Parts: sequence; structure tokens; C-alpha cells
Amino acid sequence: MRRPLIAGNWKMNTKLDEARNLVRAMLAELDSIDGVEKVLCPPFISLAILKELTKTTSVKLGAQNMYFEDKGAYTGEISPLMLINLCDFVILGHSERRQYFAETDEIINKKVKKALEFGFKPILCVGESLEDNEADRIEQIITRQVKAGLAGVSPTSQLVIAYEPVWAIGTGKAATGKQANTTISLIRSIVANLWDSETAKAVRLLYGGSVTSSSIAEFIAEPEIDGALVGGASLKANEFVSVVSQTANIKSSR
Repeated sequence: MRRPLIAGNWKMNTKLDEARNLVRAMLAELDSIDGVEKVLCPPFISLAILKELTKTTSVKLGAQNMYFEDKGAYTGEISPLMLINLCDFVILGHSERRQYFAETDEIINKKVKKALEFGFKPILCVGESLEDNEADRIEQIITRQVKAGLAGVSPTSQLVIAYEPVWAIGTGKAATGKQANTTISLIRSIVANLWDSETAKAVRLLYGGSVTSSSIAEFIAEPEIDGALVGGASLKANEFVSVVSQTANIKSSR
């Protein structure tokens, strides 16, 4: 049985005091919800203070990115050595990193390998653009991104993959539960072909893209969807708690 996972990606939002206040506003309720792994991914500058706030709770932390070298002359980058003891997860290959910072499948693959080397749980993001979606190239794009992202990676259940259709991120649009489940089922079959069926069954696959408390139930009810990577809704305490709570209730009843 795969444990459901809800991760909140705060992106480039919240100052230190705002991050602290947001966590304080939802920490007690999040901690009380069983049966779901809960992860908050704030900006790098807030990881240390949020680690102190969450260290005695069931709430985990994740980084939003990570470089593939241990150290060196890479101005502005964050290495895995800097993240040790601060977080358990790291988001890699998000569409915004691919689009705005020209991250290639090869770069993302290096990051996945480095994250696993240091014991982090990578959340590998994949997803097609609106143009590719409308041209019926979903399978082609997703297959390429998953295979390239996992090239040379040994089978591991520590990997998490988030399907985030680019056209649904921050737009208020979302795939239907059925659409998302179909693509996520495809991802699981790709992982099974790359590795093996048992590992593929253990890997958690998430949906992301304008997920809210109003839409989460539709996705979580689908059999292949193990959770969500939540964007804007994770910046609202009540919204994020509701997403986690609904996930726990729906998955526990199945």
C-alpha cells in the first residue's frame, strides 16, 4: 500500500516571518492528520527556521531545487551538502525550471542522481505543454521526460514523480481526474519497463496543476494517483490542511 503524499510548493513566495506564521497557522492540524505524508517546500532561506518549528512533528520539509555538484564556483546555487539535516525531499525538473532556467532532461537527470546519492527523496516533475497536449503528443513527451530523467538511475521506491501538465500550472485550469489517472498510469508503466513492476508499484505518483481543496477529491479518488504537488493552495493554511485532510479520508476508505 503506497502511503499518500501531499507536498506544498511555495515557489518564490513568503518572507521569513510570513513563512513562520504560515506554518504556525497550520502545523497543529497537519500534525494531527494520520495516513498521509505531509511535505512543505518553502524557499531556501526559510528551511532552517521551519526545521526548528517542525522537528518534533510529522510534517516533513522539501527543497524546491538542488544543484548536481557538491560544492564549487557555482554562484547562486544550492548543493546537497547545504541541504543535509534541513529537508528530506527535493523538487527537481519543475516546468518553471525547465522553461525559465533552461534546464534540460540531462541536467535534471544529474540532479536526480545526486539527490539519491545523498539520501534525499526526489520529486521528479514531468508534464506536457498545451501545444503538445492539443497535438496529442502527451505520451511522447512524458515518455521522453521520464526515461531521460531516470537514465542510469537504479530502481528505488524513494523516487516520487509528479505529473504536472504545464497548461494547468497556475492557470486555474486542471486536468480531470480521469485524464490525470490515465497519464499517471502511463508513467507507472514506463517506470515498470525501465526498472521492474514491483518497484513501479511502490513509487508514488502525484498530480499537480491548480490543485485546490475543491478539486483534490476528484484526483485522490483515482487508483493510480497517490497524492498531489500543490502550488498556490499551499500558501493558504486552511486550504492546505483541507487538501491533506480530504486525502487522508478518501485514501483510508478505499
